[in-house]
Amino acid sequence: MAAGATYTPIATTTGDGSSQSITFNSFSGYTDLILVTNAINTGGTKNIGIQFNGDTGTNYSRTALTYDLGSVTSNRNSGQSAITTTSDGISSTGPSTHIIHIMNYSNTNTYKTILIRNGNTSYGTDFIVGLWRSTAAITSFTYYFTGAGAWSTSSTFTLYGIAAA
Repeated sequence: MAAGATYTPIATTTGDGSSQSITFNSFSGYTDLILVTNAINTGGTKNIGIQFNGDTGTNYSRTALTYDLGSVTSNRNSGQSAITTTSDGISSTGPSTHIIHIMNYSNTNTYKTILIRNGNTSYGTDFIVGLWRSTAAITSFTYYFTGAGAWSTSSTFTLYGIAAA
C-alpha cells in the first residue's frame, strides 16, 4: 500500500513589506506542525522570535549550534520572552530559509519543543532546539522581528500539518 502525503498544507502567506509579524491560529487535527519560511527583511539584519498563544512571559529557552563563515559555535539562552530562531538574524541582502518543527503541539501533559534549521545566504547555518515551558496546547503562534524590520513582499511562509501515523 502506498503511503499518503506526509505534510498537509494548512496555510500560506506572504510578506506585505510593512508587517513585522506573521500569526498562524487555524490548525487542528495534526500531531506536529512544520513552518517553512523563505524570508527577507526590508530593514537590515534583525533577529526573529516565535511566541506561542500570545505568551510574552520569560517561559522560553533555546540551545543553538551555528556554523558561520568557517567556525562553529554554540550558545544557550533561558528565561527569554520568545525563542530566537536565528543566531545572526535575517538580512535584507538575501533570503533566509527556516524549517521550524513544532512537535506534539496539542499535548497538554508536556512542555513544547521545537526544532529549527535555517540557512542564510549572508551568514551561515543554525540548528536550534527551543522549549516553551507550558503544558497548554498551542492554539496560535507568532513569528516576528525582535527589532525593527518588516517582511519583504517576496517573503513566503507555509504552515504544514503532520497527521499521526
